Amino acid sequence: MQFDPNIHVTADPALRIPIERFHRPTQPRGHEFPHKNFRTFRAQWFNDYDWLEYSVSKDAVYCFYCSLFRKEAEHEKFGHDVFSKTGYDNWKNATCRGFLDHWRAVGGCHNKARKCAYDFSNQQTSISRKFESNTVDSEKRYEVRVIATLDVARFLIAQGHAFRGHDESASSLNKGKFLEMLDWYKKRNDDVRIAFDESCPKNAQMTSHYIQQDLTESCAKDISNLIKEEIGDKLFSVLIDESRDISIAEQMAVIVRFVNKKGMVVERFLGLKHVEGTTSNALKKSLLQMLAKYELSVARLQMQGYDGASNMRGEFNGLQKQIRDENPHAFYVHCFAHQLQLVIVYVTSSCSSFDDFFNYVSLIVTSASSSCKRKDKLITKHREGILEKLERGEIFSGKGKHQRTSLVRAGETRWGSHLTTLARIELMWDSVVRVLSMIHEDERNTSRAGGLVRKMESFSFLSQLLQRKDQSIVQAMSLLIDVRTRLTNFRNEGWQPLLDDVKSFCIEKKIPVPNMDEAIPGWGRSRLDGKLITQEHHYRVDTFLAAFDAIIIEMDHRFNEVSLELLVCFVCLDPRNSFSKFDVDKIARLTEIYDRDFSDLDHSNIKEQLRTFLIHMRRIDAFKACHDFGSLAIKMVELERDVAFPLAYRLIELALLLLVATASVERAFSAMNIIKMDLRNRMSNEWLNDLILCYIEKEIFRGLDAATIKKTFQASKNRRIDMPRPTKKPRHV
Repeated sequence: MQFDPNIHVTADPALRIPIERFHRPTQPRGHEFPHKNFRTFRAQWFNDYDWLEYSVSKDAVYCFYCSLFRKEAEHEKFGHDVFSKTGYDNWKNATCRGFLDHWRAVGGCHNKARKCAYDFSNQQTSISRKFESNTVDSEKRYEVRVIATLDVARFLIAQGHAFRGHDESASSLNKGKFLEMLDWYKKRNDDVRIAFDESCPKNAQMTSHYIQQDLTESCAKDISNLIKEEIGDKLFSVLIDESRDISIAEQMAVIVRFVNKKGMVVERFLGLKHVEGTTSNALKKSLLQMLAKYELSVARLQMQGYDGASNMRGEFNGLQKQIRDENPHAFYVHCFAHQLQLVIVYVTSSCSSFDDFFNYVSLIVTSASSSCKRKDKLITKHREGILEKLERGEIFSGKGKHQRTSLVRAGETRWGSHLTTLARIELMWDSVVRVLSMIHEDERNTSRAGGLVRKMESFSFLSQLLQRKDQSIVQAMSLLIDVRTRLTNFRNEGWQPLLDDVKSFCIEKKIPVPNMDEAIPGWGRSRLDGKLITQEHHYRVDTFLAAFDAIIIEMDHRFNEVSLELLVCFVCLDPRNSFSKFDVDKIARLTEIYDRDFSDLDHSNIKEQLRTFLIHMRRIDAFKACHDFGSLAIKMVELERDVAFPLAYRLIELALLLLVATASVERAFSAMNIIKMDLRNRMSNEWLNDLILCYIEKEIFRGLDAATIKKTFQASKNRRIDMPRPTKKPRHV
C-alpha cells in the first residue's frame, strides 16, 4: 500500500492503518502535475530521489521516511517540518537547494529516519531486533546459565565465602571461588557446559561481578519481602547496636523481635545501615529509614534494646529518648546480659583483694600460654593428664568429652569471660602448675613463674577461684528477679558447701588447708596495728560475703525502676509449677504501663478475665507441660485460647517482646566480620548488606524458590535476553 499522510495519519485508532502495511512512497508517475507560477513538479525527480512522494490534493511533496519515523526536532531551522507535515512546493529551488538540504546531512534527521525505516522493514537483520527476537533455544540456554550462576552464588552466600579471585583470566590456575565452582559445575553437567562454552554470546555470559551482585540483591529483596509479610501489622521490639567493620566504617545493625501467627517468638535481621556519625540524631534517622523500608511504624514499637552507650541510653537526648518522644510506650531496656557483665566487672575491681586476685589470674594465663612453645606444652601436659586419669578409671571417655582446650583471657566486654577463664584454670589445674614449674626452671623467668606456682598452691587463691559458682548463676538465669533471689540464697546458705568443696580440692591437690581459728591481720593491714581477725572471718566475711553484697548492690543500682517493675509483673505470668507466681493485681498493672494498647473496657475486664484464665489453665492438662511464655503462647494459639482470652494472650505477647540481651545483634557483627574481611575490605555497603542479610537469615534464604529469584533478577534491569515463556498446558477436551 502506498502512503498518503492526509488520509492514513489519523488520531482515531479504529481508522488508523498499521505502519507495516506501507512498503513504498506514493509516486503517481502518470499524473498530470499542475503549473504554479510557470513551474511544475517533474516525474523525473521520483527517479533521482527515491524517498519523494507526491500529494495530489496539496500539489506538494513529502519525505516518505520522515513522515513515518522522524522525531520532533530539538530546535527549529529551515525545513524542519516541511517534508513531514506541511509539504514542499518550491519547484524553482527544489533540485538546487530544497531536496539537497533535506537529505545530504549524514547525521541529519532524514538519514536517521531512513535508518529507522530500514531497520523496521528488515527486522530480521536489525541490531535492536536481534536482542528481541532470540530463538527459543537461546532463551533456554540463557535460563540454564542463570540457574547455574544462581546455584553457585547461593552456595557461596550461605557459606559466607568470597566470589572473586585475584586473577580471573582464562589462564589463571585459581580464578576465584565463583568461576572455579562454575567450571566444576560445567564438567559435571553437559547442558551447563554447552550453554556456557558452545552457544554463549559474549555479552550474556552471566559471569561478571555485576551479575553476581544482581543475583545476591535479588535474593535479599525476596527475603526482605518475606520478612515484611511475616511481620505484617504486629507489635515488635528492636535491637540495635553499632560497630566498625574492617574498613573502619561505622555500621548499625537492626533486628526486630515479634510474635508470629503461631505464637512463636521470631527475631529477624533487617539489615546493616552505614552511619556517617554516631550521634543520636544520625542513629535515629538511620533507624527510621530501616523501619520505613519494611513498612514498620514507630507507633507499633513496644521496646528498645541497646547497649549502655550514652548516645543510645541518654535520658535527655539519647536515641531511646528521641524514640520515646514519638512513642512514649517504646520502653528502653539496657541489655540485661551487658548489665550483668558490668556488675561482674565492677565486683572484680571493687576491693583490693578481688582486684589482686584477678591480676594473678591474668598473669597465670599470660605466663602459661603467651608463646607457641608454652601453649604446646600446656596442651600436651593436659592431654597426658587426661590419659592418666582414663587409665586409672577416674574419668570416662565419651562423645564430646575431654576436648582439646586452652586458657583464655577475661575481657570486660565479653559476656561470661571471667567465668570461662576461671573454669579453664580449674579444669587444667595440674597442667598449668606443671608448665609454670617448667618455666620456673628457665632462669629468665624464675621469679614470675615460681611466684605464680606458689600463689596457685595457696588456700587463699583457691577459695576465690571456686567462687565462680555465683557467676554461673548469673549467666544461667534470664530474669533479674530470679538471679537476685538465687544470689541472696547462696549468700545466706552457700558458705559451708563452698568451704567443703575448697577443702576437698586442697586435699586432692596437696595444698595445705589453714586453721580457720588462726588469728591473722586483715587484708592490707600490718600485725603491728594489733587488729587481728580469724582465717574464717577473712574468707567468709571479707571475701565471700563481700563479693555477694557487692554483686547484689551493683545489680540494684544498674537496673532502673521501669525495667524492674516490668520484670516483677511479667514474672507473675510464668506458667511454671501451674502458675504458682500468678498475681492478678500485678499482672493487671501491665495494662496501665501499656495503657495505649488497652482500652478503658479492657482495663475494667482484665482482672475478671485473668481469674477465669488461671482456672482454665490449671484445669486443662495440655497447659501443664508449658514451662515458659513461648510454649504457653504456642499452645494457646494451637488450642485457639488466644481468641477465648485475648487480653491475657496480648500480655503474654508483650512478655515475649521483652528484650533480655542483644546477643542477636552481636552475632550479626560476627557474621559481618566473616563476610567483610581483610581481603574484601573494599566491599560496598549495599553489597555487604545483601550478603549479610542472606547469610544471617539462612532459613528463609534456603527456602527461596529459584523461579521467584529468577523473576526478581530478570525484572531488576533490562536484560539482553528474555527468559523462555512457560509452556501452556493443553486444554482438556
